Amino acid sequence: MFRRALRSLAALSLLVFVSGAQAQAISYVVLKDKTFYVELAETEAAQARGLMFREHLAPDRGMFFIFRDEDMRAFWMKNCFISLDIIYFDKSFQMVSAQTNVPPCKTPACPSYPSSAPAMYVLELAAGTADKLGLKPGDKVEFHR
Repeated sequence: MFRRALRSLAALSLLVFVSGAQAQAISYVVLKDKTFYVELAETEAAQARGLMFREHLAPDRGMFFIFRDEDMRAFWMKNCFISLDIIYFDKSFQMVSAQTNVPPCKTPACPSYPSSAPAMYVLELAAGTADKLGLKPGDKVEFHR
């Protein structure tokens, strides 16, 4: 009985990710054979909020932004307390560019970090991850909802 309850709790913890007071299903991406559990940013509100006000991001966690179309993208680090890698992917899930080791913005005027080609998906991971994985343009990300 205890083992079954423990397994149920473990399964539930894999299905739900608590972000502030909001719970959402966990999705994951696979990049260079490494799995990252990601929060999805599909709405304008979620995309604007991104990873603001976070003080920590585990090495196997991130945020995956899904846009309606492929276009030039630019991100900034306003109210972000952690350094990130911002990785841009086209509609075919191929990496087009990355901004790595992007520092938090500590001034009122924050710089933006653009893609170098049109992107439809953006993955934010802990700073240094892209370099550790040896990411380069053309690498593919697998998205699992």
